Amino acid sequence: MHLELYNADFLNFVEFNITGNNDDFKRCDVESKYIDSSVFDLVQPCFENANPTFDYFSGTKYNARKIIVLRNDLLANEKQFEDLPGLQSFTDLINSRFMGTEFLAELEETDAQWRNNWTIYNEKIIQIHKDLIELIEKCAFEERILWVIGY
Repeated sequence: MHLELYNADFLNFVEFNITGNNDDFKRCDVESKYIDSSVFDLVQPCFENANPTFDYFSGTKYNARKIIVLRNDLLANEKQFEDLPGLQSFTDLINSRFMGTEFLAELEETDAQWRNNWTIYNEKIIQIHKDLIELIEKCAFEERILWVIGY
């Protein structure tokens, strides 16, 4: 599991593509960013709320009308992670998400001592939120469309 945005060298990911228009996009473009599917599950409710027609596999468009809603939802979601007082709150929040138990299982597989370092992982999740918000703000400022595609 990768707790960061990354390039197209990995599979089982979600692509954030800003190179398309209202109708189409070029898959896996050089400007695209990627996130592990299990990590995306932590923010997926934000994408579903901002666009009720969200479809993981076919690609979902976030235009000027939906991009600010998405930004605001991500900011609220980020705050939930920032306000966590301890390990139990961290695991409770993640377990409340779709596929949250799978995320924690992957975390356990990656680092058997993750409970001792949960704050480090929480900081990485918060940074992912910040990176996504920055990408979304770039879309808003440059009047670009954000396409979100699962693989």
